[in-house]
Amino acid sequence: MTGAAPLVWLPFDPAELGDPPEAFTYEVVDPTTSVPDSVGDVEIYVPPYAVGPHVADVIPRMTSLRYVQTLTAGVDNIRQAVPEGVTLCSGRGIHDTSTAELVLTLVLASLRGVPGFVRAQDRHEWTPGWHPALADRTVLLVGYGAIGAAVEARLAPFECEVVRVARSAREGVHAVSELPDLLPGADVVVLVLPLTEESRGLVDAAFLAAMKDGALLVNVARGPVVDTPALVEALHAGRVRAAIDVVDPEPLPADSPLWGCPGLLVSPHVGGSSSAMWPRAHRLVRDQLHRLARGEEPVNVMSGDY
Repeated sequence: MTGAAPLVWLPFDPAELGDPPEAFTYEVVDPTTSVPDSVGDVEIYVPPYAVGPHVADVIPRMTSLRYVQTLTAGVDNIRQAVPEGVTLCSGRGIHDTSTAELVLTLVLASLRGVPGFVRAQDRHEWTPGWHPALADRTVLLVGYGAIGAAVEARLAPFECEVVRVARSAREGVHAVSELPDLLPGADVVVLVLPLTEESRGLVDAAFLAAMKDGALLVNVARGPVVDTPALVEALHAGRVRAAIDVVDPEPLPADSPLWGCPGLLVSPHVGGSSSAMWPRAHRLVRDQLHRLARGEEPVNVMSGDY
């Protein structure tokens, strides 16, 4: 990059980066609460960590904008607001560790009946019994990017079989179009794919009907990937179980039928929210800024759908 001290908006103190490039000027800004007069001078925008569309509202006022670096792996909340000619980069790599840990937490808690134990503890009841293990199960990973690979790495010690699925087939990875043949053999189905027009509503009544009786659906992707009425019906029918970190809409309304569904574990979109996130976020932003300061191309550029 050239020019005198291009302006960077960060959602955190630049000191958190360790050694931010001296070629830039930095301001700590959360434009969802207030927008400084310098908005027209911003060349690099790192939005606050949030999945709602409100982080994109300020972008039309950024007349000097050249780069947007999100702290989220998905960019569906901001992509439509980024004008042509501005480079959008995702937070790929920031949330792999946190999200993969949550996937394992949700899978193991659901299979081993932990929610029931907690409720029994609240009632001061001792409730022994048998529950399925993860060992010897088949886990279908729907979405095999960085997070999918991180989930697989953590599944490896659990003596289960992992089947990989992505938008298009490649060596060792099945295509999404093969799901009707793969779903009946899966004990656990983990959704880690991005939200696109192709994936919206992917998990519909037909998808759920193809799942094995008693199989577990885990969603850490985006809420709209799952057809909520279809999931509610399948849960009440006792056909499947589910553990979901994302819903549609968010936050989940108090009157949502999901709250009362049997066999369902809900976490409030905390896949990326752990102590592992910020060191990785700071590292990615720092490295991106150093690339730009050297005149190099950034990584994680969103040039296609995904």
